Amino acid sequence: MQGNLKLGLFVVRLTVFIFFAVWAGEKFVNPASTIGIFSHFYFIEDLPHWGAYLAGGFQFAILLGFLLGFAKFWTYGALLVMHSLSTASSWAQLIAPYDPGHHLFLAGVPTLGAIFLLFLMRNEDTLFSPFSRSASE
Repeated sequence: MQGNLKLGLFVVRLTVFIFFAVWAGEKFVNPASTIGIFSHFYFIEDLPHWGAYLAGGFQFAILLGFLLGFAKFWTYGALLVMHSLSTASSWAQLIAPYDPGHHLFLAGVPTLGAIFLLFLMRNEDTLFSPFSRSASE
């Protein structure tokens, strides 16, 4: 049972990493999209391109720590806070899921649940985590 739990937590950690790596990568591949998102959802007007790159670099640093299980309270917690704010900022899309283009915003809700689970279970999430005591289990 313990092995199944550790494997399950690793799979959730890996898939959450993949989900967010796409968003972090977009900040480099398409900074104009990031600028539009920051303007529309976070009310940050006129974000310069370097601001998108900076945000992407920060997000990738958090994600790498998250994937490797480094400083779990801080990396898992930072991801939980970032995604909580992101999900909350899309409340208008969440309450109208059948409006054109809105249904995909709901994917953020179970992702938020997965991150919350990982934050709560961070001490058990040790499989393939070089910074955990039992990383080789």
